[in-house]
Amino acid sequence: MIQAIVFFPLIGALIAGLFGSRIGHRASEYLTSGLLVAAALLSWVVFFQFGFGGDAAQPAQAATEGHGEASVFANVMKVELFRWIVVGELDLRWVLRVDTLTAIMLVVVTSVSSLVHIYSIGYMAQDPSRSRFFAYLSLFTFAMLMLVTADNFLQMFFGWEGVGLASYLLIGFWYKKPSANAAAMKAFIVNRVGDFGFALGIFAAFVVLGHLDFDSAFGAVDAAKETSIQFLWAEWDALTIITLLLFMGAMGKSAQFLLHTWLPDAMEGPTPVSALIHAATMVTAGVFMVARLSPMFEAAPVTMTVVLYVGAITAFFAATIGLVQNDIKRVIAYSTMSQLGYMFVALGASAYTAGIFHLFTHAFFKALLFLGAGAVIHAMHHEQDMRKMGGIAKTIPKTYWMMIIGTLALTGVGIPGTSFGFAGFFSKDSIIEAAYAVGGTNGQFAFWSLVVAALFTSFYSWRLIHLTFHGKPRASQETMSHAHEAPNVMMVPLYFLAVGAVLSGVAFYAVFFGDVNLIDQFFAGSVVVDHGIIEDAHYVPTWVKWSATIAMLLGFVIAWYMYIRRPDAPERLATQHAYLYRFLLNKWYFDELYDRIFVKPALWIGSRLWRDVDDRLIDQTIVEGLGNRVKDITARVVKLQSGFLYHYAFAMLIGIAALLTWAIAAGGVFG
Repeated sequence: MIQAIVFFPLIGALIAGLFGSRIGHRASEYLTSGLLVAAALLSWVVFFQFGFGGDAAQPAQAATEGHGEASVFANVMKVELFRWIVVGELDLRWVLRVDTLTAIMLVVVTSVSSLVHIYSIGYMAQDPSRSRFFAYLSLFTFAMLMLVTADNFLQMFFGWEGVGLASYLLIGFWYKKPSANAAAMKAFIVNRVGDFGFALGIFAAFVVLGHLDFDSAFGAVDAAKETSIQFLWAEWDALTIITLLLFMGAMGKSAQFLLHTWLPDAMEGPTPVSALIHAATMVTAGVFMVARLSPMFEAAPVTMTVVLYVGAITAFFAATIGLVQNDIKRVIAYSTMSQLGYMFVALGASAYTAGIFHLFTHAFFKALLFLGAGAVIHAMHHEQDMRKMGGIAKTIPKTYWMMIIGTLALTGVGIPGTSFGFAGFFSKDSIIEAAYAVGGTNGQFAFWSLVVAALFTSFYSWRLIHLTFHGKPRASQETMSHAHEAPNVMMVPLYFLAVGAVLSGVAFYAVFFGDVNLIDQFFAGSVVVDHGIIEDAHYVPTWVKWSATIAMLLGFVIAWYMYIRRPDAPERLATQHAYLYRFLLNKWYFDELYDRIFVKPALWIGSRLWRDVDDRLIDQTIVEGLGNRVKDITARVVKLQSGFLYHYAFAMLIGIAALLTWAIAAGGVFG
């Protein structure tokens, strides 16, 4: 079953990619989508087996299939595929590892991907290269599945780089657009920065812990707690350096502060790609990696503090930029970045299950919002600027209500202390409560950053709804006359995602962040469960539990006032605070800053190396210079070959005379 889940997408990718032109676009669409649906159904079976019963969920056993030792964690199944690397004492096998954490990710990845595949049948219907598109989508899914089923660092690195490659192919799918090519390259290059740290972390982990497979590495963590490692200019705590380097990879993949600049530009790809990247695959890889390696991160408190602060800063930073964006997809993109910040705050607070809970619920409502935005773009004849929309709620009512449900889930609408709430309410509030429970300066910083981010999230989310659907139409008469609801093949996936956006929070709250005994039983040790932080989060003051809800309501009221009650207010406010507005509109000028610090110096160095070293020194001086000198010398030497016998006899006579002169001068053979 596990092999089928993982390799069905690969089979679809290979057939559609290699034989798409022969079997046709329609066959490629149906084949890849059908295989993903099958993988999704099997993933839900595995999820309920591991989380809620069945032979795989016995809490004191480690089920194994084929070769492999029992895991240090309970409730783990391993399926060996083949022997992979054998070098000296290193005997590494390719093993599919399945536990509750993996089962959760299998459900997220395959469910969202299958719905994105089906949606794409309608969205990409007119694209002449859609067989290639579906092949890339399935390849993307396969790479992510390889990552989440990895049993060792190198296997994870294979999937890690695979999703990077697939994202490059999909972001730049419309390769004839210069902006798409630039966005694809930017995503690839920025991720290489993070992946460099990730690779160094893997090397260091192998040196210090002595193992590449996770179970053996986790077993060696206690012995390595007092170990130091030489890094750059000094000796450092080994586990701190290892986990910081690994987290650097997570910052790149999950677009955290400083390595975030690629994510908004990724909107250049087709909208289904945005949904897949933001909801289920690439950006969730970093969150999953930290949760998977939680025994190592728990042994590095400095790293945990860094993770907490980076997550809190990212949540706030991205939310501020989302306040003023006008592209409908970019608003949702910055929302993703902000929500990923929430997840990392949970991880940094040792509330790993809360972070995974938000990853789980976020997948449904974020995919719903992106695909809903795609339906809006489809209706508005590929227009993405919200300032050129408005007044289309009655024209596309189904899409409108799907976007409303996604917005209610994202902003966290619910009543604290009750079982009423949309998905984001339960998972996001869990993280905010856990942040407060951390206590001290760290906890206060994270808590207030997340509360303010919740306020901003509510504002820009409802701003999107008002600008897109409410008020007077701002599009041309021709665009409005052709606006229409998306076909059923695009709408049906939205209905399924809407169910998840409504119910996934209340249905799974207990096993992710409720009673610690239920959490222990559900996760069965697949991640570290800190009972203290979870219990403390349940007993935070009442005002803390209501803080996110109050922030959400305040953001809703402000957005209603500025875009419905007083639609002239935004322009007036932007004029009064022009510097701040431009600062946020230009994304804190990080692109310009990086361009000045990294891009222009690199171009200058490259230009100097090209012109001075390659062109002048190597080409003109060495290659052409020496070549010309050899040519000049040989041109003169060949003139000695006249072809006349008396010339050669005269040369021989001169030679003999010179030889005799040298012999006599040196004492000679006659003396």
